[in-house]
Amino acid sequence: MPYLLKTLAFLLCGFFVRCAIAQTAPTPQQGTASAASPFANVDHLLELGKFSEALGQLEAMQTETPPPTGLAHELGLAYYKKGDYPNAILNLRKALEENTDDGEATQLLGLSLYLGGKPSDAIPYLQKVQSWYPRANIDASYILGVAYIQTKQYPQAREAFAKMFALAPDSAPAYLLCARMLLRLDFAPVAEEYGLKAVSLDPKLPMAHYLLGELYLYQSKVDPAISHLEQELAINPGYANVYYKLADAYTRVQKFDDAERLLQRSIWLDPTSTGPYILLGKVLQKKGEPELAARALQRAISMDPGNPVPHQLLGQAYRSLGQTSDAERELKQAEELIRNPAKP
Repeated sequence: MPYLLKTLAFLLCGFFVRCAIAQTAPTPQQGTASAASPFANVDHLLELGKFSEALGQLEAMQTETPPPTGLAHELGLAYYKKGDYPNAILNLRKALEENTDDGEATQLLGLSLYLGGKPSDAIPYLQKVQSWYPRANIDASYILGVAYIQTKQYPQAREAFAKMFALAPDSAPAYLLCARMLLRLDFAPVAEEYGLKAVSLDPKLPMAHYLLGELYLYQSKVDPAISHLEQELAINPGYANVYYKLADAYTRVQKFDDAERLLQRSIWLDPTSTGPYILLGKVLQKKGEPELAARALQRAISMDPGNPVPHQLLGQAYRSLGQTSDAERELKQAEELIRNPAKP
């Protein structure tokens, strides 16, 4: 769980910044410093990512008599932006003791508790703040939903996400949306339950059968995966990935002709994805057509040269064609990429 929290923090910071931030005039309650504020230079340093310098200036202000009003708030913000959540929590609690109506401090405290590995402690603070303060760089409503999931409060998570996306909490789309979040956070059993609830409420809801098919395919439950993916295909024939996933399921029951047909359709709909080309190369090799397999795999490599899988499969195709030197080159490249993965 600590690794998940750190990874999530890294991915989320800066990601949910809204386009309207530049047009939003902050209120004094948010703690944003004006040009005449003693914290104006500190805020500028924080915007530049110079956290140590900003904290140095704030710590110097602690020696003033009296210290500037709002100093605990600014210290909490600075420590939050630096990623020092224990100190952020300490100062934000003090800021709330000084001003219980400080909405930004309330939100930042909730986020600091969550990112510090205490989702259950974070929830009461995040519940209090339904608005969004841009200096947090994270949408607290989203974090509240994730915190509910991590503390196994699944109905509350569904309600939080439904509110974010303006959905009725008991609707099929709300169950589907929450199921997607659950699946992404590796809560597969509950994701399955919510996915099944979504299709029971609306059997023709786009992406609901796809989610279940994807889940069952990951669990190697091929028959239910095929059933749900075929239903998704009937509902949503313009979605390239459903052809790809269904083709993957068909390869596992050795329906290679059907898989090839689906992969061609997936590529027609989305020629920018490497997955269908790689799987097509594998299918064609299984069908005894190494020359066509090589072409598909060459295309995949041209799109993603740092992926070892198509190099390995292309080496096998070249070997089937009797092109020994080409085969050894590709297999060697695959081994090298496995040992030293290409940086994104």
